[in-house]
Amino acid sequence: MNSTQRLLCLGIAIPLLLLLSTSCSAVPPAPASTAASTEKIIGHGAELNLKDHLVSGKTVIFDFFSEYCPPCRKISPLLARLDAQRDDLVVVKIDINRKGVTGIDWGSPVARQYNLQSIPHFKIYSPEGKLVAEDEQAFNEVLGMLDKAGIK
Repeated sequence: MNSTQRLLCLGIAIPLLLLLSTSCSAVPPAPASTAASTEKIIGHGAELNLKDHLVSGKTVIFDFFSEYCPPCRKISPLLARLDAQRDDLVVVKIDINRKGVTGIDWGSPVARQYNLQSIPHFKIYSPEGKLVAEDEQAFNEVLGMLDKAGIK
């Protein structure tokens, strides 16, 4: 991770850190996956078209993540609970890491395709399939959804 990416990671992670009490550093993933069985995980570093993964009639939150990102690992079970609680919403997790890459894979095709500079990174699509929020706005909307649902 270069210094610009580290600063951007910290810039996005600070509000999350206050909420989740963690740090943003590259550490090995937890032994057990934090993904719930109902979550859809796609990408695994490969380029993809988000529109292929929209669910008609539902708000879709795309969560770009890496198992090597502590804030990503902390928010993952919260997003799984939000997904389970709301019938009108789907969380689609996009793993930016290619198989065999340790650390956050900033050079992966999907990270380059979407010009990711920090994670977790969210894009929110409306039930009609229109992009309604991304970057910091989407991050704040996700935190608001979690708060409104009473998920901590």
